[in-house]
Amino acid sequence: MHLIDFDLNINEITKVEGSAGLDVKVTNGKVEYVKFKVQDYKRFYTQAIKGKPITAVPQLLSRICGTCSIAHLIASIEAVEKTLNYEPSLQTKILRTLTYHGLIIRDHALHLYVFVLPDLFKKDSLLEFDENDKLQHQLLHDTFAVKSAGNNLTKYTAGRSVHAPFPVPGGFLKIPDNNEKKTIIEEMEKVRPAVLRLIELFLNSPDQLVRPTNYAALKNDDYSYLEGKICDMNGVIAEETEFRNHLEHVVLPYSQASAYTFAGQPYRVGALARINLNQQALNSRTKKDCLQALKVFPSHNAYHNNLAQAIEILNSIDDTIEILKNNNFKPAKPDKLELRAATGVGVVEAPRGTLYHKLTIDDKGIVTEGEVIVPTGQNQITIELDIAEYIQKNLDRPKDELALTCEKIIRAYDPCMSCASHFLEINWL
Repeated sequence: MHLIDFDLNINEITKVEGSAGLDVKVTNGKVEYVKFKVQDYKRFYTQAIKGKPITAVPQLLSRICGTCSIAHLIASIEAVEKTLNYEPSLQTKILRTLTYHGLIIRDHALHLYVFVLPDLFKKDSLLEFDENDKLQHQLLHDTFAVKSAGNNLTKYTAGRSVHAPFPVPGGFLKIPDNNEKKTIIEEMEKVRPAVLRLIELFLNSPDQLVRPTNYAALKNDDYSYLEGKICDMNGVIAEETEFRNHLEHVVLPYSQASAYTFAGQPYRVGALARINLNQQALNSRTKKDCLQALKVFPSHNAYHNNLAQAIEILNSIDDTIEILKNNNFKPAKPDKLELRAATGVGVVEAPRGTLYHKLTIDDKGIVTEGEVIVPTGQNQITIELDIAEYIQKNLDRPKDELALTCEKIIRAYDPCMSCASHFLEINWL
């Protein structure tokens, strides 16, 4: 048991793109503040692209993140094409959809198997799984099989799973070989049972943190990560170009990340938001095999983001199989885009939530302004509110239990960071 007054302090947390920390202060039995601090976040990419030709921007901005570089690449390509008033061909849209499904499978698998699954088995790391235990042995094999399937799909369509070279404004530099479709389909079918096991695990997880909040995501008829209108749980509907109009920038003096509210409220983006708003649009095969899991949505349980991600892996697998069976790809070179002075916006659903790219260029196609809004910044306030709620309701818990649960809450959001065995190291003062 700890005292009524205490501080919780994490000095530095290793992240994919920088570092972060967490400070919590409890005074007289009340949570005085929670500060989720992104300490090394701004790397000035939007300044670096100024003066660059617009066609060079997607590959530059894909370097914002190695984990979800495909999301930044496609968002940036969309921003370029919207700026230049270009509509991609149906084949290009299909190939981008497949590329994105590869990202979702790989990225969600990394988070769920490597970062979250050890918590369910009370392990520090996936490396501690017991190969003599039938289930743990199976999950170890599932980890690499599912992640590999996502990697191979993106390699097939885009050339590489990270910093892909083939997708460009106007099309693809190389069109995938139709003769290789069968191999991809077979691999997707092979890993499908593994994903069903994963869904079952997270459906039966006892972890709960229920705190009603708002959710925002792209909404559409086919669970697309690339198209649709921005919707929230309160009925706000906005075109992609209007997304920024609904966001209010919130300065957190202790954090280098920009925080946001949506329509004046804290909100959440990511897989949980997408399933809450869009589950009817899932692939029919996915809905059939996830019938029980989908009954828990809409949900305000923060941990159900993990379950939502597992369902999204299955949906991407089923959608990929369907697309590859029903489409043959024809040779095509990228279209040439005509330059003009304009502003364009690209909005996609990155694995962690809504990602926004905005570009302004002059009549020579040179970038004069740019803006990028990432999911982790949008979730920052809600992460703090969740942690505050948990600690306030569990002041009588042992310190080590509070520490572990704070880790699990933050991990449930899948913020863009590189986790070691645990998300946080906590120093109690």
